[in-house]
Amino acid sequence: MNNSVGKNWILLRGLARESGHWGAFVPQLQAAFPDATINLLDLPSTGRFYLDVSPSNIPAIVEQVRHQAFALDLLKQPVTLLALSLGGMVAWEWLRSYPEDICTATLINTSFSNLSPFYQRLRWQIYRDFIVIVMTRDIYQREAHIMRLTSNRQYQDDRLPFEWQKIQQERPISLINSVRQIIAAARYKPSGIKPHQPVLLLNGSQDRLVSPACSEAIQQHYQLELRRHPWAGHDLTLDDSDWVIAQLQTWLGKLL
Repeated sequence: MNNSVGKNWILLRGLARESGHWGAFVPQLQAAFPDATINLLDLPSTGRFYLDVSPSNIPAIVEQVRHQAFALDLLKQPVTLLALSLGGMVAWEWLRSYPEDICTATLINTSFSNLSPFYQRLRWQIYRDFIVIVMTRDIYQREAHIMRLTSNRQYQDDRLPFEWQKIQQERPISLINSVRQIIAAARYKPSGIKPHQPVLLLNGSQDRLVSPACSEAIQQHYQLELRRHPWAGHDLTLDDSDWVIAQLQTWLGKLL
């Protein structure tokens, strides 16, 4: 295995989220891999690119994210990808299109349209919540609703919606760009070719946004390793960051 494993990280967030939403997970990951370089990239129309228009297909998003990585000189050695949800689709397409860039990837709570029906990829039970989020004008209330939908932690951090509110006020993702990201995700049908790089799947067994069956479908189709968290929701790194880091340490330790 490439000796770059676990040395040069790139992290990708999900739908309508930016690198700032990783929060406290980043210093925890750095502490677990003290010799690693950890880089956070934003998908088009999020974070530092919030004024841009998001592509409505995953391959075009990959091209922009990869260009960002080149501009930051992050591809001098193969990267270790960690990607959540929509970011997982981007990571998979990146693996497929530019395999020389990446030595391994871990995908969290992601889904592919040719393997799972739409009502699992965005669970039908939360359609009402989704409408409420879209219609809520108060940013704090909207972010608090998103946290309740995506996180299953028993004791929620009351400060977190304020932090997310601040992100949205400073670098807002527009409704149209959120819709374009949804369209990109809905259209994504990767090829049946399994990447030659090792890929780990993680999911939260109590994910109320994306059915855990979506990760299981990917695991079965491509014969990948899947590790399931017993109670976590969609934002797995928020719900149990220690568990995620333990899985990464075990996984990467096997590859070295």
